[in-house]
Amino acid sequence: MTSDVAVIAGAGPGLSASLARLLAKEGFRVVLAARDLGKLSALVDETGALAVESDVADVASVENLFDIADKAGPLSLVVFNASGRARGPIADLDPEAVRQALLIGAYGGFLVGQQAARRLLSRGSGSILFTGATASVKGFAGSAGFAMPKFGLRGLAQSMARELAPKNIHVAHFIIDGAIASNGPGQAGEPDRQDRRLSPDAIAETYLAIHRQHRSAWSSELELRPWVETF
Repeated sequence: MTSDVAVIAGAGPGLSASLARLLAKEGFRVVLAARDLGKLSALVDETGALAVESDVADVASVENLFDIADKAGPLSLVVFNASGRARGPIADLDPEAVRQALLIGAYGGFLVGQQAARRLLSRGSGSILFTGATASVKGFAGSAGFAMPKFGLRGLAQSMARELAPKNIHVAHFIIDGAIASNGPGQAGEPDRQDRRLSPDAIAETYLAIHRQHRSAWSSELELRPWVETF
């Protein structure tokens, strides 16, 4: 069992909750970061995680998050799950909403990745995992305000992987190509299409497996999709 610290930035229900449960079970000291801590109270009670109010798009807030995590123990794993999205036709998009999406989804990834890298470089090992989406590789019509931050996050992950891998820091980007189930494998009311949505528990297991990969065979990017998802 490990006593290392795992930080999940942009924590909430779904994937982050599954990650928190799995990592806590595996002996990690889990630190959950979110702007709204109220939504994490039940998860904190269940897992014993430490919840920190944090805005991933704010420099001082991210620095404070990692300063608090430092006190919990040696950092080993950081997962960036925060996401920004602005929906609508390009001619109608609110510029401020797009700016906020970019700040959260791309700039926030940079700020979290930078703080993580500084600590893991000092340690000499560890993993930084970024959560992407179909929009990381496809810019759909009406989705410019989501594709831009996701494309940016993917570029950040690629650059960091090339820079940090030779220094024994594992950086990986995940393309979640499909909808994540909200109530475990399958969806209520869809018995004929079981497992048509990604199980958050199954995704979490994959994240942990990537963190534990032997460095002779590291993955830098993975696509995860349900068996019925077209691509």
